[in-house]
Amino acid sequence: MKIKKGDNIIVISGKDRGKTGKITKALPKEDRVVIEGVNIKKKHSRPRKGNQKGQIIEFAAPIHVSNVQLLDPKSGKGTRVGFSLEKGKKVRIAKKSKTVI
Repeated sequence: MKIKKGDNIIVISGKDRGKTGKITKALPKEDRVVIEGVNIKKKHSRPRKGNQKGQIIEFAAPIHVSNVQLLDPKSGKGTRVGFSLEKGKKVRIAKKSKTVI
């Protein structure tokens, strides 16, 4: 996966298309990421103990990594991620503006 936790992204397909956010969790084995404020689901929980109430919990569900793009630091639009060597280190770059991420 070329994107990681803390990256700013834009959703390019699905019901949340056009929304932007920060990656809060990366799941590389499943090729999925969790983004704050995107793909919000509701979960109904039953009361378990006598004094506890039932409630509806909202949480951000994972979204496939192919449905998101990294936000270009210069233009603020979606871009692909590439790699280059700088001073002997491998760094990520934005393909559109060639800036280091």
